[in-house]
Amino acid sequence: QVQLVESGGGLVQAGGSLRLSCAASGRTFSNYAMGWFRQAPGKEREFVAAIRWSSGTSYYADSVKGRFTISRDNAKKTVYLQMTSLKPEDTAVYYCAADPTYAGSSSARYDYWGQGTQVTVSS
Repeated sequence: QVQLVESGGGLVQAGGSLRLSCAASGRTFSNYAMGWFRQAPGKEREFVAAIRWSSGTSYYADSVKGRFTISRDNAKKTVYLQMTSLKPEDTAVYYCAADPTYAGSSSARYDYWGQGTQVTVSS
């Protein structure tokens, strides 16, 4: 079993930055992939970014490329999402997800999820 706990959300002005963290515990992570998704009110959950734990290969949604960076700290079993140049449309609940093999954009393919952390960007 895998447990994921997100932190770092909050209220920020447009153009500002936030760093989200996702601490993982439970099963080993040598072959896992970790992803970030977000869900705004009234909208479907959407892919933001993902990273392969072993190689560090990362993937991004077009809407966040060049503004968001996903990274991981193996020793701390923690994945980060550094968000810069934030826009009001980035406002959402951000979720961390993990899967033994899948590192893509389909939320249905991820086996484990955190509870989410709210990010609000004011204009």
